[in-house]
Amino acid sequence: MSATGIRHIVVGHDFSAAAQAALELALDLADELQARITVVHAYEIPVGGYPEAVALLPDYAERVKAAASSELSLVVERARRPALTIEGTLRQGPAWSEIVSVAREAGADLVVVGTHGRRGFARALLGSVAEKVVRTAPCPVLTVRGAGPSSHGSD
Repeated sequence: MSATGIRHIVVGHDFSAAAQAALELALDLADELQARITVVHAYEIPVGGYPEAVALLPDYAERVKAAASSELSLVVERARRPALTIEGTLRQGPAWSEIVSVAREAGADLVVVGTHGRRGFARALLGSVAEKVVRTAPCPVLTVRGAGPSSHGSD
């Protein structure tokens, strides 16, 4: 058992540079603390307003799920390190809700999420996954600001 009591870290990942920065930090922490990592990716299926969309939805949903699963597998494989347990979990639903659910179900000791640095209208329109995770997670949350020009504010 580590001195901090952090044995299981859940990392939210949306395949962005900010999420990758969060994962890299989580990997370093896990190495130091001998903790395991669960990488969570959540996807949503957009629903169109056209009657024809209903007929296409099952095939489209499967393609979205397959693409997300494939990308998550790549992220997890690239993150593998000796003596580190890491797994990926794919969920359908709002990202913040699914990250919190996985953390709760897994009994996570820490959640790590990247922030995109959106401000103003973009943040109001899109909401903040990181902010919602911080407010609702059952354990401490570490937010990691992504690199780049959009990282001057909070997500």
